[in-house]
Amino acid sequence: MNSTELTTSLNESKGRYEMFLQALHLAKIPVLIAMFVTPVRFFLELAGLPENIIFIIGLLWLTMAIAVYWGIKLFEEEHPYLLILLSLIIFSPISRIPVFVLWWITKTWELGTHYNIFDNWSQALIGQLVYGSLVQIIPGFILGSLTLAIMRYRKYGRK
Repeated sequence: MNSTELTTSLNESKGRYEMFLQALHLAKIPVLIAMFVTPVRFFLELAGLPENIIFIIGLLWLTMAIAVYWGIKLFEEEHPYLLILLSLIIFSPISRIPVFVLWWITKTWELGTHYNIFDNWSQALIGQLVYGSLVQIIPGFILGSLTLAIMRYRKYGRK
């Protein structure tokens, strides 16, 4: 490998690292919000509020709102689609951790909330951290991408 190839490789690695840091920064506040939203929903459910009322207080709706926000905020970035996807990949599994903990609490003390849908740890880990994350990432990326496309069309597509 000559020095030009090495320099190019190092620059690409630096660019990827910077993109990861930017995605991590974008996901930081939404993760904190999710850490608050999930216990609030749990306690509202324990308090006996109907599911159709507390349904709107959840991670999927939070993910959709964040994806739209990121689509608006990032539309002029060099790689906005990749940034949204990477931010969702960081945000979603981390935001599911409180859901997993609440599953354990519900299961242990037989509280009877909607979190108690798995029989054992492996089901809960896969269900909450893998499947649950995909349920957030896929529609979040679609909505964020649509928002990006609309923003780019509004800025660059009109003649």
